[in-house]
Amino acid sequence: MTATATRSVPPLVLISGPEAVIADRALSTTLEELRASAPDLEVIRLAAETYEAGALGMHASPSLFGGDKCIVVQDLDEAPDELQEDLLAFLAAPDPDVTLVVTHKSGQRGKKVLDTLKKSQARVLEAPAIKSDRDKTDFAMHEFRAAGRRATPDAVRALIEAIGKDVRELASACQQLVADTTGTIDEDLVAKYHGGKVEASGFKVADAAVAGNAGEALRLLRHAIATGVDPVPIVAVLAQQLRQLVKVGAAGRGRSADVARDLGMAPWQVDKARRGLSGWGPEGLAEAIQAVANADFEVKGGGRDPVYAVERAVLTITRARSGR
Repeated sequence: MTATATRSVPPLVLISGPEAVIADRALSTTLEELRASAPDLEVIRLAAETYEAGALGMHASPSLFGGDKCIVVQDLDEAPDELQEDLLAFLAAPDPDVTLVVTHKSGQRGKKVLDTLKKSQARVLEAPAIKSDRDKTDFAMHEFRAAGRRATPDAVRALIEAIGKDVRELASACQQLVADTTGTIDEDLVAKYHGGKVEASGFKVADAAVAGNAGEALRLLRHAIATGVDPVPIVAVLAQQLRQLVKVGAAGRGRSADVARDLGMAPWQVDKARRGLSGWGPEGLAEAIQAVANADFEVKGGGRDPVYAVERAVLTITRARSGR
């Protein structure tokens, strides 16, 4: 009996979206499903960047020894015309013993192939971008739930602050915590594994500055600079936190989850901003935001001393709180 008679994966699979971590997992899961019914599955990978005309047809043709194949065409969004034409020819007369998996990050290139795949009842696996802190919070929470573990909102917040923008590193950090710890994952556990990264980031600097603690903000700033953190992302975090104060303050009352959804934030960010608003007035926020805008100009080439520019912004922010 061939795998085509028993497999759960349809002959056509489309992995659509720019998030590489999710796309890679979708591909791995698809190949695992195929191998469950065809242990000797032959996997052929074709990259759009190096594709040569006719290669798809050559690999899709029956081999002398038979058996099932999976052809993975990567990055249709970068595909030359030859690859798109070969894909359309294959889709017009697909081989039942060949599973075709196509990945497409975004954009209009390859649209005719995409439309044909969907009309041909391809399984579509989404890999949406993970950009905002709310997206990253949902992603991390899902990672822990999928592993059968509970993580507190403060733990997830601390982990995101430690890791930064890299979603692949965030996934790895979640897996490490699951593998190396037991019980509920809380902020103390995250601090044990990643506390140095948090302290050396702009987030702790911003927290102290927004709270009006000049001495602590300057200490953390100097520590961050000494450990190699560039002034530019520190200023970006200061700006982000001040903008969040303004947005949450203007949103008024309401459930954190509802406000977060409306503002494109994570609920923990709304709660944090509400706590941070104490001691801030409109004039102070305006002064602080202007100071950060000036610092942003200077650290990006407009000033002579980027570190001094950030220090001056931090001191202005702490003075602006409560009009001190």
